[in-house]
Amino acid sequence: MAELNQDSGKKGKGGKVRAKKNGGKVDLTAMVDLAFLLITFFMLTTSLNKPQAMDVAMPDKNVETDKDTDVDVDEHRSVTLVLGSDDKLVWYQGDVKNPLQAPAVIDYSAEGLRAVLMRMQKLVPQQAGGKDIIVVIRPSEKSVTRNIIDALDEMKIVDIKRYMISNRIMNEEIELLKKENLYND
Repeated sequence: MAELNQDSGKKGKGGKVRAKKNGGKVDLTAMVDLAFLLITFFMLTTSLNKPQAMDVAMPDKNVETDKDTDVDVDEHRSVTLVLGSDDKLVWYQGDVKNPLQAPAVIDYSAEGLRAVLMRMQKLVPQQAGGKDIIVVIRPSEKSVTRNIIDALDEMKIVDIKRYMISNRIMNEEIELLKKENLYND
């Protein structure tokens, strides 16, 4: 039982000897019970922040594949994002050697990457007979992890259903980055 005791007796010397009076007692059991009830209530009713994670479909590790196999994608459906340095990227539609949309330098802002993705998301089904867009993200050695995360965030914001991260960047794309001065340390 929790209680609060107060002593009211005098400690001084001299004077008359009087009987010691006991101070009042306050029982704190009810207050302790109430505190634990409140703590329990707030712990059970508050929701903890859940980590926000994006689902990424990874290839099956058990399936034997040839490492040098290229996936053929219709050039009318594909938009390639080549991530460079200085928080910039180069995008093009189709093949890098003969692009349908000429390569252009943009940034990761709403007016940059998001605007391009939204425009191409509307344009590609018209060109590809109703099929949706496929975005290929190719990070270079000079890009940083934050750039990949920004590109994936834009895929989620614009609601692009088909996209992939390629770990191989072609020599023509590296030359394109060098020409645009986006292959810096």
